[in-house]
Amino acid sequence: MKIVRLVLALHLSLLAAKTINFDHDKVGEVPKGWSVAMTHQGGAPKWEVLAEPTAPSKSKVLAQTSSDATGGRFPLCIYDNSNLKDGEVSVAFKAVSGRVDQGAGLVWRYRDSGNYYITRANALENNVVLYKVENGVRRSLAPKGTPSDTYGVRRRIPSGVWSTLRVSFSGSQFTVYLNGEKVFDVEDTTFTGAGKVGLWTKADSVIYFDNFEFR
Repeated sequence: MKIVRLVLALHLSLLAAKTINFDHDKVGEVPKGWSVAMTHQGGAPKWEVLAEPTAPSKSKVLAQTSSDATGGRFPLCIYDNSNLKDGEVSVAFKAVSGRVDQGAGLVWRYRDSGNYYITRANALENNVVLYKVENGVRRSLAPKGTPSDTYGVRRRIPSGVWSTLRVSFSGSQFTVYLNGEKVFDVEDTTFTGAGKVGLWTKADSVIYFDNFEFR
């Protein structure tokens, strides 16, 4: 009976996972079922499906291609049919360009464009950071076991190369992974209810995304 329960639990877990690779969406358009938003001011974000031969899923990606260099400008693309309190989100990303920033991010427990969690990997800064955005104000959250003013964790993130960012979240506990390796844990209780999941960039970051998965 115990084995049956374990098999059933694994089966249900696999059924709950959803992977989106954008290969059936139209080039030049926002993929069906996604909504574009932005935190703060600046030029309008430009999210579009592109043909990309290097895509892990072959051969389309979702890209943020606008290059407005406003520093506090955060383009968002949110998956409408999602509502997770606890779970896991991951994505393959490639930093293509950006002089101010090359940040690729995952969003969870999204309420609106001013309230959500986000973790991002930055190919210019070579670090991974987790933030909360509350009432439009972005604030970094220090990894567990570090001083309260610690700004993420340094990791090499090369431009022009596909990497994978993942975050798991359960209650107040968050764990961030880069390319399958655990980077850090964070604890925070600002947003405890369910919310949507999605993607994030900053300023003039041109980023390609593929294989967006949540469960």
